[in-house]
Amino acid sequence: MGAVPFLAAVWVLLVALYGLVTSRNLIHAVGCLAVAQSSTYLMLLGVGYRRGGTAPVFGDLEPGSRPVVDPVVQALTLTDIVVGATVTALLLALTIQLRKRHGTIDPRALTGLRG
Repeated sequence: MGAVPFLAAVWVLLVALYGLVTSRNLIHAVGCLAVAQSSTYLMLLGVGYRRGGTAPVFGDLEPGSRPVVDPVVQALTLTDIVVGATVTALLLALTIQLRKRHGTIDPRALTGLRG
């Protein structure tokens, strides 16, 4: 397995950054940020993966008898998913408010602040 999850994470991040740079719509930009966030899931799962690893429940096996996966990495991935969903929802809510107040979601049209 080796470097495959890390290469996939870099590829997903680069695709998301390209979409973000070329975006002419704030909703599209928020979607690209969500995809960039998902590249961290791949990276974290690649860090925590162990070939032949089992769940870290030591009630039925002796510690050190078999390889187990790292539960901290799995917990960090789940936390990352929740934080990513929350940030995406907040950014979409802000985009809706920008549309209501300024009448556009084009980032180039939102150049100056109005008091």
